[in-house]
Amino acid sequence: MIELIRTWTRRDETGASAVEYGLLVAGIAALVVLVVFAFGGVIKGVFSKTCSTVRASSSVGSCS
Repeated sequence: MIELIRTWTRRDETGASAVEYGLLVAGIAALVVLVVFAFGGVIKGVFSKTCSTVRASSSVGSCS
């Protein structure tokens, strides 16, 4: 009888829950923010140089 009650009340805990998926998404978002802050200045400099080069070789008014 006790074994029957145990099988009825046994929970299947396989797979990820919404909390685990939420933590995974939060971790990825934190990583993206970290990368943007770490490389933001470098990327801005590259685009500024590209914009200056394009502006110098054509009749583009401004790079915004």
